[in-house]
Amino acid sequence: MSMARSMSVCLRLPTSTLFEGQAERLTAVAPTGAFGLLPNHIDFVSALVPSVMTLRLVDGSEAIFGIDEGLLVKKGHSVDVAVLRGVLGDDLSSLKHTVESRFVQVDEEERQARSALSRLEADMVRRFAELKTPAP
Repeated sequence: MSMARSMSVCLRLPTSTLFEGQAERLTAVAPTGAFGLLPNHIDFVSALVPSVMTLRLVDGSEAIFGIDEGLLVKKGHSVDVAVLRGVLGDDLSSLKHTVESRFVQVDEEERQARSALSRLEADMVRRFAELKTPAP
């Protein structure tokens, strides 16, 4: 593997790509604690916990993401990150507000979907029970 000054990073959500670009450094948090990756780091795989992930981009700027649980895979000069939920923030204070509003909204939508699914399951069980009942 040749020495590189940057690595290709792709941050994916279940339905879209949140970020794709070149970075000089990445920091994230695993179940065992925080870690950092540089372009020439050995190949690496890690689970991620809900936390803040930062990227130092090649232009010197920093990208800050609020992420949910996921998986990070570094192979060569490429890093692929797959997370359940994620948002890009301008700074830590705005990121906190964005994470709270979006993740709480998603949690409420998931709760409503689970409730609807439970009602459908109960209705299906009731209808199957009615099928077993002999006609008078």
